[in-house]
Amino acid sequence: MSEERFASVWDAIEDTREEAENMKLRSQLMMSLKSHIARTGMSQARAAQLFGVTQPRVSDLVRGKIDLFSLDMLVNMATAAGLHIELRVLDADGVCRHP
Repeated sequence: MSEERFASVWDAIEDTREEAENMKLRSQLMMSLKSHIARTGMSQARAAQLFGVTQPRVSDLVRGKIDLFSLDMLVNMATAAGLHIELRVLDADGVCRHP
C-alpha cells in the first residue's frame, strides 16, 4: 500500500485537478459566508434577504452542502453580503508570477 500525499482533501477525492480547484474555491467561499453570518449574528432569514436567496438555501450553506452551490452563486452571495473577494493565481509550483 503506497502513501500518496495530497495538498488538500479535494485533491485526494476529486477526479481532476480542475474539479479539485473548483471545490477548493467553493469551500472557501462557503466558509467565509458562514463565518460572516456567525460574526454578524444575523439570522438565516436576514442572511437570505441580504444574499438574495431563500432561507432554506442559507440553511444548506450553513450545513455545508457544497454540491448545491455553484461558484457563481457563491460569488454573488458574498458580494451581496458586502464581502470583497480577491483571487491569486499561482503557477503549479505555488509561485505567484501573475500580477
